[in-house]
Amino acid sequence: MLNKKIWKEYRKTKSPELQEKLVLEYLTLVQKVVLKMASFLPPHISRDDLYGYGILGLLEAVERYDVDLGIPFPAYAQKRIKGAIIDALRKEDWVPTSLRKKAKIVEEAYFTLESELGRSATDEEIAGYLHISLPELGEWLKEIQFISIISLEEPLTEGETSSYAEQLTDKNSPNPETVSEEKEIKEILARAVGELPEKERTVISLFYYNYLSNKEIAQVMNLSDSRISQLHTKAIFRLRGKLSRQKKDFSGWFK
Repeated sequence: MLNKKIWKEYRKTKSPELQEKLVLEYLTLVQKVVLKMASFLPPHISRDDLYGYGILGLLEAVERYDVDLGIPFPAYAQKRIKGAIIDALRKEDWVPTSLRKKAKIVEEAYFTLESELGRSATDEEIAGYLHISLPELGEWLKEIQFISIISLEEPLTEGETSSYAEQLTDKNSPNPETVSEEKEIKEILARAVGELPEKERTVISLFYYNYLSNKEIAQVMNLSDSRISQLHTKAIFRLRGKLSRQKKDFSGWFK
């Protein structure tokens, strides 16, 4: 870990030599984020491309970091790295229209059913609502799992840099990009996560709070990688449904 003196010197001089030193020191953060994200993305998306996007995020983090805020650089940089990768994937529009439509149908199913039931809907209930079989629902979830990794990365408001996912992480650290509704958002998200089925809640906790990868979560829970992906996908769409029900009171937060 580099000391404050180096950060202060770079902030003052913007020395290319110091920039290179800082980037090399924290290059493993890019590898960590890429490995985690790649486990939820389609195989046709190159890890080399993700790594390149992540490097740009690391460079941005180095450029914007203020050591006097008291925030550990790794925590700050990981958000920037992940954000840079997400932004690049969005710009490339790598999700087919048909898949976006299917994801929207599933999201609306969770929203409608759980609004009516007042509880988490079972797989059988979701499949019945969609008029498909349980195996078909499993295939749908497998297809749209790639969308779930970015679904909580949407900005809180138009033009805002903070996302819903950022409100799930670093609970005890100050956030340099706070928003006026942060307290309310955290309370809503905390309740929404608390209402998830146990296994889905565990996956979300390990993924967002403990920053474990898909494979690591599978090992912790003694489940297959594909099962973890499915649990993660269902949890995200449940959360989006729960958050969407706040539209009447917090309409400015949602598109």
